[in-house]
Amino acid sequence: MTTKITFLGTGNALVTKCYNTCFALQYEGETFLTDAGGGNGILAQLEKAHIAVSSIRNLFLTHGHTDHILGVIWVIRMVASLYTRGKHAGLTIFCHDECEQKLRTFCQMTLTAKLQAVLDNGIKFVCLKNGDDFQAGPFKGTAFDILSTKAKQFGYRLTLPDGKILVCLGDEPYNPACLSFAQNADYLLSEAFCLYDEREEFKPYEKHHSTALDAARVARELQAKNLVLYHTQDNNLAARKTLYTAEAKKEFSGPIYVPDDLESLEI
Repeated sequence: MTTKITFLGTGNALVTKCYNTCFALQYEGETFLTDAGGGNGILAQLEKAHIAVSSIRNLFLTHGHTDHILGVIWVIRMVASLYTRGKHAGLTIFCHDECEQKLRTFCQMTLTAKLQAVLDNGIKFVCLKNGDDFQAGPFKGTAFDILSTKAKQFGYRLTLPDGKILVCLGDEPYNPACLSFAQNADYLLSEAFCLYDEREEFKPYEKHHSTALDAARVARELQAKNLVLYHTQDNNLAARKTLYTAEAKKEFSGPIYVPDDLESLEI
């Protein structure tokens, strides 16, 4: 049996025509969610993807920016509600210390006492440090600090049930200090804030982001087998797949995927 990855959102923080970048890995009925976008739109995306909240047993939060963390609060709210009614077996949230603190604060400020009572019971936090291993259902991972220049952020190297390697680089440019975690991936997931030709308009480097060309060069240097580009602009969604793929092909010769929201891949 293969793992299915569904891209619930593929846009960067300020998109309005698609959802913020987050994705779900599914294997034998269990779902592992990475980030959740910037609001309750995550519930609509899950519904459209036919992913039941009750199947989400593990969640990895990369960092505390609004377009990644706020949707997690809605997932927590839904899980807590289901758990109190005996309709959810429990959720484990993997994140670093700053994200855990933010999540707990958000929950204390916004959830009812009944739902808050599920924290550290039906909803558990696993606070990770750089290089820590973790087990998310059928997926075995290693978390790593991407050495963000903006906010503390972790990516991960994940071993799928069939032994393939998936690497999530987070949403900032790759740092060579992360080589041991990022190299030789079967699937390398990388942000591509815009096209290189759009760099004057969107200024990716000022915002500590990569272009599709930069991401492809990194994938080649890391000897990835497949490259997935997301966390993009939404200025031309109809042509995004064609344009980003064409630019990335200038640097990377392997298969390139530029998914739309709700698109799935068997990996």
